[in-house]
Amino acid sequence: MTAAPTRLACFGGIYSNYLALEAALADVRRRGVDAVYCLGDLGAFGPHPDRVFPLLADHDVVCVQGNYDDSVGNELDDCQCGYVDPQDNHFAQISYDYTLAHTSAEHRAYLRQLPAEIRLEIDSRRVLLCHGSPRRTNEFVWESTASDHFLERLCREADADVVLATHTGIKWQRQLAEGRQFVNVGVLGRPENDGRRNVWYTLVEFGGDQVQVEFVPVEYDFARLAREMADEGLPAEFQETIRTGWWTTCLEILPVKERRRGAF
Repeated sequence: MTAAPTRLACFGGIYSNYLALEAALADVRRRGVDAVYCLGDLGAFGPHPDRVFPLLADHDVVCVQGNYDDSVGNELDDCQCGYVDPQDNHFAQISYDYTLAHTSAEHRAYLRQLPAEIRLEIDSRRVLLCHGSPRRTNEFVWESTASDHFLERLCREADADVVLATHTGIKWQRQLAEGRQFVNVGVLGRPENDGRRNVWYTLVEFGGDQVQVEFVPVEYDFARLAREMADEGLPAEFQETIRTGWWTTCLEILPVKERRRGAF
């Protein structure tokens, strides 16, 4: 275990959205957190993936390796996103091929060496930072389908009191038995399929009987991002998601409850 500060800012899924990352880091600075963590998937979906890396370095952001990072870093054939629907995989491949082609050799090397998880001990709590779940990088753990029993088992098997994860693209948290907690910290790369154009990061504060979690909305120049996506030849469906806040791709993986929030 590694000693750690007590007030963390965490986010996942930057998806090359360097404009949202820049806005989130500016907000983090104002709040005076002790450390900043990215839980993986630095690239995907958006334009100009290489613009993310200098921002992470300048702000000392510590990163976990997501499935996208492993794939891009090792130049694999696909993103290992975990989709099963042909349409979802079609758009995922377009996104992946673009990201791989526009990520420099230097940054691919950086992605290769990222850890699959980070373990901390904070305020006598064992904290695990991972991408999808403690047992699999690309596992989708959804709020509507994850029972308390399942989440408690994930925590026990991972020897963790608090699990911080991402991958699904939609933030949520759950208080569990024996003081355990599972938190999906959300993503910066695209909105949450709710008709809002903002994205999210998460503040996690340790101390006292309960871990305090605050989901923080991030406003950024989404219109500029959509224009840059168009200039780079990325699909109109991707641009529409950024402009409207409704998902147009990667929908089939959503459980019924999460899908009903959307427009499709």
